[in-house]
Amino acid sequence: MDEKALRLLIENGAVKKVNIIGRGGSLFVEVLTQSGAHIVTTQKGQMKTWANINTAAKWIHSLGIGIITLKIAKWQ
Repeated sequence: MDEKALRLLIENGAVKKVNIIGRGGSLFVEVLTQSGAHIVTTQKGQMKTWANINTAAKWIHSLGIGIITLKIAKWQ
């Protein structure tokens, strides 16, 4: 799911939960909707990743999401 699709889901109230997940040396965003879990991707279809929590959280906040879950058990 790219940013454009995510914005549409947010506007329509379809997003139930947003997770920032750490794996290895990077972070990625998982969005939970009624149809299941979706990983946020770039426009080229690759998983969108961040190097630090601040930039990932700021990006999510800029979309209008105020509550997230942070999962860092596998983050190094």
